[in-house]
Amino acid sequence: MTRSATLTRTTSETDIALTLELDGTGKADIDTGIGFLDHMLTALTRHALFDLTIRAKGDLHIDDHHTTEDVGIVLGRALTQALGDKRGIARFGHAVVPMDEALAEAAIDISGRPFLAWSVTFAQPKVGTMDTELFEEFFRAFATNALITLHVTQKAGTNTHHVAEACFKALARALRMAVAPDPRIGNAIPSTKGAL
Repeated sequence: MTRSATLTRTTSETDIALTLELDGTGKADIDTGIGFLDHMLTALTRHALFDLTIRAKGDLHIDDHHTTEDVGIVLGRALTQALGDKRGIARFGHAVVPMDEALAEAAIDISGRPFLAWSVTFAQPKVGTMDTELFEEFFRAFATNALITLHVTQKAGTNTHHVAEACFKALARALRMAVAPDPRIGNAIPSTKGAL
């Protein structure tokens, strides 16, 4: 069974089309109009071994906020749709990823209970043209709409680019682990409640 989703979302602020394949090869085709966000989503795709296509047009003449948040919303919804009833997945995932002097940890529970714990600080207000405060907005929108519990913790790092990239790569590796089929669980739902 193919674990994929194709979604569109149009508001007065953004127009987003997205296709996600969970069992991919790391192929990314991403254009959000925000160069650094494209770079981070490409890294996420590669290290999660997803295939991801995004076309986003947003009100970038105002700022990058709406586009960044809305891409997180649509990506989160796509993950939920692609997972279906979550039968046979590992459910939990975690990763600690270094990026030069930076070190970030991500831990995930595909629980159906959306929550973001964000313990990351940035030395600079921008990386490229992107406001660094928008990274938390992206992660929150993604976690909320993916219906996952997500903890992201900065362990070390001073370079803003490196810290952000370590966070995205840690998310990628944790997602890769959490969505992976668990052969020991078979077709069961990984919960004592029988539903996620």
